[in-house]
Amino acid sequence: MSRKKNHKKVEDETNASVKKEMAEPRMARSARIAELNLGKGRIPERPSASMPGTVDKIIPSARPSKPEKAQIAVELPDYRYRDLRIENTLIDEHGDDVKLKKGAHVEITITAKDVIRHK
Repeated sequence: MSRKKNHKKVEDETNASVKKEMAEPRMARSARIAELNLGKGRIPERPSASMPGTVDKIIPSARPSKPEKAQIAVELPDYRYRDLRIENTLIDEHGDDVKLKKGAHVEITITAKDVIRHK
């Protein structure tokens, strides 16, 4: 007999939560996502990946107006995009100009600009 009372109590709690949800205005999924993105406390962070690398060689520029480039060998498990070339004009934390040297160990961080979400 006590089982029926417990069952009735659970039913009442479920009905109360459903009534509360139904009292709220209906909102499309895209509107809920937009509301989450506009929240003041939430700052969306871009996806990124960091990986170690080594400066493989320094490539001098063909023209004096263009900067030299540094070729960086990235240590990846699969060898699809192994070498990166970047301009060798960098700025350190104090605002001074610095250049990479051959054989230097670097940490590469790649950050996505736009993200495609799969449903």
